[in-house]
Amino acid sequence: MIPLLAKNRQVIAIELQAHGRTNDRNADLTFEQDADDIATLLKNLKIDKADFFGFSNDGTTTLQIAIRHPELVDKIILGSALAKRNGVPEWFWGFMENAKFENMPELLKDGYKKVAADTNGLQVMHDRDAKRMVNFKDIPDEQIKSIKAPTLIIIGDKDVITPEHAIELHRLISNSELAIIPGGHGQYIGEITTITPEFKESDLVVPMIEKFLDKKPTK
Repeated sequence: MIPLLAKNRQVIAIELQAHGRTNDRNADLTFEQDADDIATLLKNLKIDKADFFGFSNDGTTTLQIAIRHPELVDKIILGSALAKRNGVPEWFWGFMENAKFENMPELLKDGYKKVAADTNGLQVMHDRDAKRMVNFKDIPDEQIKSIKAPTLIIIGDKDVITPEHAIELHRLISNSELAIIPGGHGQYIGEITTITPEFKESDLVVPMIEKFLDKKPTK
């Protein structure tokens, strides 16, 4: 999806702590720290304001950016974002508690190895990601309600995130729109593990995202 968005706007694709080209630090991952890291990056790049798109865990990070650094935000797009533990089926938490490195999709392992300076960090990334989800805490309603930025919420109808959770976010964020797209977790953006031989770029939600980003604010 990134090349399609980059045709019409500047795209800054970020690999956060312990992911891809970005080294680990001697600390557990948190969505709050990721949000602060992105705020620091934008400051260093001298970018005063931006639109943010986050998918899955990065959707949760995008929520934290809008909560912790609202001055940086024009619009946000939450792709399959989790804000509450009840936003996924109960089996998800047992799956995370028993997460094993060998069960990580090979396509994701290969993607990491292609770009990471130290490929030995793959196990660290896996373990930090799993630990963060096991310890996941609900984002309080008051914090979610504080988000004033125009927001587009997207999930798949066969997503890990439940439709009920997406609707709850839609109700809590006053200036939000909701789209439920046919398909699984990330299929609507072409997440690598979802791509099948029948995949077509025209199936992606890029036109919807661009329409949302180009929309002028109503007075």
